Amino acid sequence: MRVLVTGSHGYIGAVLVPLLMETGHEVRGYDSDLYAECSYGPAFPVFPFARKDIRDAEIADFEGYDAVIHLAALSNDPLSDLNPGLTFEINHAASVKIASLAKAAGVKRFLFSSSCSTYGASGDRMLTEEAAFNPVTPYGTTKVLVEKDVAALADVSFSPTFLRNATAYGVSPRMRFDLVINNLVAWAYATGLVYLKSDGTPWRPVVHVEDIARAFITILQAPREVVHNQSFNIGNNAENYRILDLAKIVEKTVPGCRIEFAKDASPDKRCYRVDFGKFYSRFPHHKPKWDAGTGAEDLFGSYKKYGIRQEDFEGPRYKRIDHIKRLLSNDRLDKSLRWTVQQAWK
Repeated sequence: MRVLVTGSHGYIGAVLVPLLMETGHEVRGYDSDLYAECSYGPAFPVFPFARKDIRDAEIADFEGYDAVIHLAALSNDPLSDLNPGLTFEINHAASVKIASLAKAAGVKRFLFSSSCSTYGASGDRMLTEEAAFNPVTPYGTTKVLVEKDVAALADVSFSPTFLRNATAYGVSPRMRFDLVINNLVAWAYATGLVYLKSDGTPWRPVVHVEDIARAFITILQAPREVVHNQSFNIGNNAENYRILDLAKIVEKTVPGCRIEFAKDASPDKRCYRVDFGKFYSRFPHHKPKWDAGTGAEDLFGSYKKYGIRQEDFEGPRYKRIDHIKRLLSNDRLDKSLRWTVQQAWK
């Protein structure tokens, strides 16, 4: 297929696009590239892409494609809270615009990167795709709104599918350190502390970024009738953990570290356990490659190899909110989070 991937230069996109290309698809990226200076590890993969804000999308951007995989968004809660109005403008309104333009351009398949954070504060019960939404952040709320509005566009010629990803982890060329396992292993490696900023009690399902990417490919290649206008939780039932349980996995992985709670550690409203049975019932031959233990070991090896430091993952080099604030303070981004000068893309 000819596939356009928005958010191609983000945490998931940088893993997904090379895998799509290896699978034989013709792929083009689409990304505003806010994190061009935040690449991690070896050289960022090279592939054709349009450097463009999704709010500025035009119908011509989607002509000639068989499918659009829409990942682009302000991708974490602190960043979404920076300006909730912008979060809704980018994550909701622009996403629905993207879907509408793709449909008008004749794109047949539209895969939307949603999130299990749509379930929000849901306690201990296992949640299927039929569970009520209960988002507790602007980020989660926008995912709910996009699913609702894009589902309404479905018809015989336009087939959307919604992938509700569990909390991601794992190494990516555009690394995120605000994700729980990535963050805990980084703290343990850099400081000797598995540092918990919550009380450790909330439930959180986790899934490796490569397994997310492989799920997108599976759904992209599935018969239309299997996935048409459907939502799928993406993860693994065995990978529902309390945050403290994840901390204990990291404690076993990184030699000489110990668990420590922040002085202001408190309960986290985001608490949910998720049932992933629907995806595996539709795709019984799809098997996850990673679990939290092997993922933590891989992260630890990567951090040792590249020498990650606390000031890297707690500062503007890799902490997304701090990176954006630095670009704003240097007038490289305007208040709408658009680039102000071409030189910003050196």
